[in-house]
Amino acid sequence: MSDEFRFDTLAIRAGTERSAFGEHSEALFLTSSFTFGSAAQAAAKFAGSEDGFVYSRFSNPTVRMFERRLAALEGAQDCLATASGMAAILATALAVLKSGDHVVCSASVFGATVQLFSNVLARFGIDTSYVRGADADAWRAAITPRTRLLFCETPSNPLMDVVDLAAFAALGRQCAALTVVDNCFCTPALQRPIDFGVDVVIHSATKYLDGQGRVLGGAVLGASEWIRTAVLPVLRSAGPSLSPFNAWVLLKGLETLGVRLRAQSASALELARWLEGQPGVARVLFTGLDSHPQAALARAQQSGPGAVLTFEVAADSPAAQRARAWRLIDAVKLMSITANLGDTRTTITHPASTTHGRVAPEVRERAGITEAMVRIAVGLEDVADLKADLARALAA
Repeated sequence: MSDEFRFDTLAIRAGTERSAFGEHSEALFLTSSFTFGSAAQAAAKFAGSEDGFVYSRFSNPTVRMFERRLAALEGAQDCLATASGMAAILATALAVLKSGDHVVCSASVFGATVQLFSNVLARFGIDTSYVRGADADAWRAAITPRTRLLFCETPSNPLMDVVDLAAFAALGRQCAALTVVDNCFCTPALQRPIDFGVDVVIHSATKYLDGQGRVLGGAVLGASEWIRTAVLPVLRSAGPSLSPFNAWVLLKGLETLGVRLRAQSASALELARWLEGQPGVARVLFTGLDSHPQAALARAQQSGPGAVLTFEVAADSPAAQRARAWRLIDAVKLMSITANLGDTRTTITHPASTTHGRVAPEVRERAGITEAMVRIAVGLEDVADLKADLARALAA
């Protein structure tokens, strides 16, 4: 189906499989297990020699519909859904890495990702080096004979660094390392890393794929053979499973993904341009702005800038930066003070004390995450109301 139809059609139709009842909307299969016609069929399905659903920890019709639809949107051969975005990253790491292996990761990534690589996986003898995502020379210099995985977000959270996806994929092939891109900010509505040669795409479906802040979910996408032989055994044994109910909610979220991202991106661009002209704002980081150092690269590999922007308040010392950023956040009346993003409701947060609060200060400093930073994920409210809300907050 992915060769026949365009994105918005696939977002509504791809992956749908109807039961004998002929339901129009996707069915929600709330069952832990499935029955078999005979002992021989049970044995065949458990062994994998016969297709079919066995146990909802690793195979469920509603979850499979979500996986097939997302794979069609990303241009991937296959997909496995997980309980959260972090579960997707962990499942990928467990499928690839062993003690003694080495990871190269872009420095500006979600704080929990840093904790997973630096603290959890490090306990099992897996080392991680961090580099500036936009610095191709730094990526090459960090690679060792033990490097098995290259990981990045693009645009990154919260610095909006853009990684050259084609160069990133080529580097992975040169050093025989798996290339993995967290596509949370753009989603396939705006960017498809696999089209640039990247091996694996990760999603926190909790964000834009749901789009309304309702459920947790994640996904790993890539070549079918790798998904089935490397990732599925992890999912089957370790159990970081997506629930059928959450998969059903995410299916409905995918139906409006393109419409939402286009509208939210347009509002975010208007808000970012407005913020650049406001007193008290030191700089605005947004890939849609001409002032972004990688604006040309972003336009080349993204069909839109996305809906997340970061700006810095003007203040001298780190203590003054945090105080002023917090005062601004406390003064908003419309925006929701929460670290989640991808919602129809605009959210605002202070990355240094929330999403990256557990990251060591010196690590944040090296990554460029300052106390002056405020991150906004633009929703679907009228952008004039968002401007007015920020204007009051900046005046405060």
